[in-house]
Amino acid sequence: MQPERPRPVSIFREFLDSEASGGIVLMVAAALALIVANSPLAEGYFAALHAYAGPLSVSHWINDGLMAVFFLLVGLEIKREVLDGQLSTWPRRMLPGIAAAGGMIVPALVYVALNRNNAEALAGWAIPTATDIAFALGVLSLLGNRVPAALKVFLTALAIIDDLGAVIIIAVFYTSGLSLAYLGAAFAVITLLIALNRMGVLSLVPYILLGVVLWVLVLKSGVHATLAGVALALTVPLRVSPGIAHDLDHSPLHRLEHALHGVVPFIIIPIFGFANAGVSLTGLTPAALLEPLTLGVAAGLVVGKLVGVLGASALAIRLKLADMPANAGWSHLVGISLLCGVGFTMSLFIGLLAFGDNQALQDAVKVGILAGSFVAAVLGAGVLLASPRPGREEEL
Repeated sequence: MQPERPRPVSIFREFLDSEASGGIVLMVAAALALIVANSPLAEGYFAALHAYAGPLSVSHWINDGLMAVFFLLVGLEIKREVLDGQLSTWPRRMLPGIAAAGGMIVPALVYVALNRNNAEALAGWAIPTATDIAFALGVLSLLGNRVPAALKVFLTALAIIDDLGAVIIIAVFYTSGLSLAYLGAAFAVITLLIALNRMGVLSLVPYILLGVVLWVLVLKSGVHATLAGVALALTVPLRVSPGIAHDLDHSPLHRLEHALHGVVPFIIIPIFGFANAGVSLTGLTPAALLEPLTLGVAAGLVVGKLVGVLGASALAIRLKLADMPANAGWSHLVGISLLCGVGFTMSLFIGLLAFGDNQALQDAVKVGILAGSFVAAVLGAGVLLASPRPGREEEL
């Protein structure tokens, strides 16, 4: 009798590990961007981002092209978790789903309250609603076994639902100047992709080729090009050929997800962070941090996320709609709620969509995101370090 082969590490564990390590790389990229943007290299840094390579600038290739691959991975993760993962049943969805809803609504309200008298600034209401899963898990990874494993799963599930909310916000609120011809052609390609899925086509090649065509059409349609990545992800099959019974690790979705897990967190996201975190701090004063737009972003990320995520979670647990994550106490939830205020990648992305070519507003947004994310990360890590070790429960 042959010994049982060791079971491979689950894709969810690989996901946690890769995102956590990628978060640390992202921190380094963001810090490097700030250093370069405030050094003698600043002029060359900004000039390179605005230089054209073919039809698009380098900045647009990064934000519209490379980030479409990021959104492809986001879409794959959402689909997998909903169909065959941590969000596959309603009991598993309840706590992270309710927490994510609170963590999006309250930060938006905080931002709007601070910018209610500035019609132009109100376009950025969605900036503090996002959670950067890579950055937040990177902070958690530095804390090691001080954090219950169930909390890492909770944060990951919450951030995935948060990403889904961000995708919907981008599609609904940051789309303008639609071209019906290109949009119609894009829907035709999506229909073809769905047909390939229904016909049982399991090779990734036709999906990828049609995905490139879809990206071009969406880019020209007026809908943000990155949403092509999400649309493609939702059509990639999560099943295997009849000869590989029930082993979903070999499905096209899992194979593509595995392939992207090295590329996205360690190449694409750091490049995006380096290209977009650079902001000149020359002339920055404490008063500038209290400007409504900057303060709205920072307060939305720190205060809004804390109140929204913790408040919604506490309500769900008290009403017995969901259970507290295993081996966790209320102080752990406070720490995780603060870490949700690390909104770096998606917040920067939404800020770019909200304020287009208005460099002054973009710089104010970046300062707010950097300040808010830093404070949220430090406070969250501090609370978690001070919390009881896993296994010791707390009373509220």
